[in-house]
Parts: sequence; structure tokens; C-alpha cells
Amino acid sequence: MGRQSISFTEPNDEWLKAQVEGQEYSSKSELVYDLVSQARSQQQEINYIRMKLEKAEKSGFTNDSKSDILRQAKSQ
Repeated sequence: MGRQSISFTEPNDEWLKAQVEGQEYSSKSELVYDLVSQARSQQQEINYIRMKLEKAEKSGFTNDSKSDILRQAKSQ
């Protein structure tokens, strides 16, 4: 595992300390790891939605009904 040294502004450092003191996390490192993991997961979701939107934009217009479109979306 890579080791890093990170500097935080005082308000951010205080927030990190409060999370650890509140026993949400056992250390600042654990908290930062969790935050990075959450950010990566969110980015994957954003990328998936972006891909779906781009695919939809390229597919053009349709004469399908709303229920047909919903059925197609749920089947994918």
C-alpha cells in the first residue's frame, strides 16, 4: 500500500479529528480512505450515467410510447 503525506486546512483537519473522536473511524487515514472510495464509486456512477445519456442522444428520436421506452430501459 502506498504511503502519502497530506496537508489539510485547519477547518478540514478539525472535521477529520471530530469524525475520529466521534468514533466514526479509528483514524484519519481510515476516514480519508473511505472518502476516496466513495468518490471513486460516485465517479463510476457518473460515468455510467454519462455513457447512457450519450448513447440516448446518439440514438435519435422515437415514436415509441412512454411505457415502451420504460420497458426497454428496464430490460437493459
